[in-house]
Amino acid sequence: MEKSKVLPKVFMWMFIGLLITFGTGYFISTNSNMLSIANDFYIIFALLQIGIVFYLASRITKMSATSAQTWFLIYSFVTGITFGFIFAAFNLGTIMFVFLIAAAVFGIFALFGYFTKMNLSKMGSYLGMGLLAVILCLFLNIFMQNSSFDLIITIISLIIFIGFTAYDIKKIIALEEQGFPEENLAIYGALELYLDFINLFLNLLKLIARNRD
Repeated sequence: MEKSKVLPKVFMWMFIGLLITFGTGYFISTNSNMLSIANDFYIIFALLQIGIVFYLASRITKMSATSAQTWFLIYSFVTGITFGFIFAAFNLGTIMFVFLIAAAVFGIFALFGYFTKMNLSKMGSYLGMGLLAVILCLFLNIFMQNSSFDLIITIISLIIFIGFTAYDIKKIIALEEQGFPEENLAIYGALELYLDFINLFLNLLKLIARNRD
């Protein structure tokens, strides 16, 4: 396999995004005034977070590289604001422990996606349908409040994002081979893998929280 030129840039931007998110979350959690503001405007920040990621994902091919990079950094920062509540709810040791587990799982399946000769292209539609089912189940469980159902959803969601990690690596390589503009692809890939990692982290944190309770 020819060595990918874009993946180092993808991982660089992904790392920068994670650094901004976790750094912002930690800073807000240590500042009671900032945490109070984040709480008062939580819905706005959550909606802004969703809006930015959809905007970036849909427009990235039409943006300049600089615009794509700027929006990715903004998204990472806004996500960090909502992460302030995670840092406030868990001790730093627990967060670091879960982060390392998420990093290990992510790394294993990213390597699998890079080196496997398997065709993972069809897997995307199944993962997408699975993710949609998880979102619907999460919405349903808001009313049911069933802890066992929530555990099942968390485990399935974890499996889905493990699958997405391998699939997205393969997809980034395929887009590179198709001649996708390198700088834009670096941000597109960073966003995809950033979302995979964040969701791995959040689902693992939920499992740890259940065991702690």
